[in-house]
Formats: sequence, C-alpha cells, structure tokens
Amino acid sequence: MIAALIIFMILCVWLLAQHIRSILELRSICGQLEEMERGSHMELGVYSRRREVLKLCRTLNRMQRKQEQDRILYEKAEKQLKRNITALAHDIRTPLAGASGYVQLAGECGEEDRRAYYLQAAQGRLKELGDMLEELFLFTKLTGGDFELSVQEVQVLPLLSDCLVGMYQQFEEKGISPEVLFTSEELRVWADEECLRRIFHNLIRNALLHGTGNLVITQNSRRLIFENTVSETSRPDPKQIFERFYKADSARRKGSSGLGLFIVKELMERMGGSAAAELEREKLRVILEFSK
Repeated sequence: MIAALIIFMILCVWLLAQHIRSILELRSICGQLEEMERGSHMELGVYSRRREVLKLCRTLNRMQRKQEQDRILYEKAEKQLKRNITALAHDIRTPLAGASGYVQLAGECGEEDRRAYYLQAAQGRLKELGDMLEELFLFTKLTGGDFELSVQEVQVLPLLSDCLVGMYQQFEEKGISPEVLFTSEELRVWADEECLRRIFHNLIRNALLHGTGNLVITQNSRRLIFENTVSETSRPDPKQIFERFYKADSARRKGSSGLGLFIVKELMERMGGSAAAELEREKLRVILEFSK
C-alpha cells in the first residue's frame, strides 16, 4: 500500500514537472515571438523533447526565414523602382526641355528659314517624348495584366517597309540607310499587327539611337535579324539588354526610356515567338524568331 502511494506521488511529481516544463517552453516561445513581432530577426531557440514543440519551432523558423527573404527582396525592388522612376523622370524632362528651348529660339528669331529649323527641331524632340510616353504606357499595360492580343496572319515585309519609311527623316539626319535582305518577300507570320509594328519601330529606333553604322535586316526562314554597329561606349550586355529600364552607359544621354527592348521581348513571347541578342565585337544582333 505504501509502495503504491509512493509510486503515485512520484508519478504526480513527474506529471507536474512535465506540465511546468511545457508552460516554460510555451512562455519561451511566446517571448521570442513577441521579440520577432517587434522587428527582431532572431530565430526561435527552444530545447524540448516534445516532437510537437520542435516541429512547431521549425515551422515558425522557416516562416521567419521566408518572411525575411521576402522583406529583403521587397526593399531591393522598392529601391530599384525609385531609381528607375527618378531616371525616367529625368529622361522625360530632357526632350521636353529641348523642345521648349527650340520654341523659345523660334519665337526670338527673325529669319524665316532659321525659325522653321528651330520649329522642326522642337517637333523632333516632342516626337521623341511621345515615343517615350507611349513605351511607358505600353509597359504599364503589359505588366498590369490589362493587355489583349489580336493575332492574325501578317505579311512581314510590307509592315517592316512601312516602319522604315516612317523613320526616313531620322535615317537621313544620321546619314545612314537601312538594308533589307529577304529570301522570301511573301513571308507571313501569326502576330498582332500593331504589336509587330511596335517591335519593328523599337528595334529601328534603338539602332538609330545607339548605332554607328548602317542597319541590316536579314530574313532567314522564320527569323529576322536586326544587325548594326555599336560604338564602344554603346555596347550593351546581351544578357541584360532585354531587362526593363536597362541602359548602356551612352543611352543615358540619348533620350531612351530603357523599355524599348524589354517591350520587344515581352511582345514576341506573348505572340509565341522569342527574342535574343548577340554581341560580336562591334556588331549587335537582335534575333526575332516567330512561331510556326
């Protein structure tokens, strides 16, 4: 009888000890969770024999690490976005200030020919600004999910020729001429016509802004290759060239939004094709491949 009572008392003491240990473990976890809630990046450290407690701590630590990684990525993205917005605001001001200056000169000029020159220059700067704003608008549509394609069969050469003719003045001003080499003038692809027009426009404009030699456009099967010479200061990184807001060093001074080639790649992929870039010495090639 006495032995049974002793065993019962020992069992009660053991159960009480286990209960107290559980309470202390929970208090420790609660205290550490409160520290984490106040911004501490510590992980839970609890020494317990209970599997449930250890499993809970491991799960909470994984959540804490994931939350910390997400926080770091968010802060980096936020800082990058602020830098991009600041750069874009500067890029927009540049052609706007140029146009304003030319208009002022035209107003002060008494010579008719000189005034016409200033007004034409102002118009060119406003066209540049319009292109940048159009790219920004398209970028917001592409990244915001509010974008729909109207895919149909499009004959490539007439559309490309139309884009080249539309930029004839810019080619003349730069003293270069485009060369178009097609093996099949009847080439047709499945694409959204307006998107394809924007792709061609952006690639031609990119060559005019950053190229130093003639633009050569070659067709090979369902591939189009846009090739032009770039100066040493304009040479981009082919691995980064399609990233949003990416600019080679000289592009920062040439009225570029840094969105043109990002839009090219995004539109090509949405139409089932692809866009890639190669840099071989001073030759930059952008390769478009259309789906069958």
